[in-house]
Amino acid sequence: MPTKIKVKVKPNSAKNSIENFENNMYLVYLKEPAENNRANIELINMLSKYFGVPVGRIKIKFGTSSSEKTIELM
Repeated sequence: MPTKIKVKVKPNSAKNSIENFENNMYLVYLKEPAENNRANIELINMLSKYFGVPVGRIKIKFGTSSSEKTIELM
């Protein structure tokens, strides 16, 4: 059963980290800039490690070009 989470992304940060600030809502700091899809790729890689889910089972459902995203974990 897929799980949906909300993510607020802060690209060009000094660190890579994930903070859970509410139920199924996360604040993610990324070192990568938000250009050429680099931040989205880094986001998926970080979420994969954080949740223990393979990269291929994580999809950005809404907000690929926004700082606020809906992510589906399958």
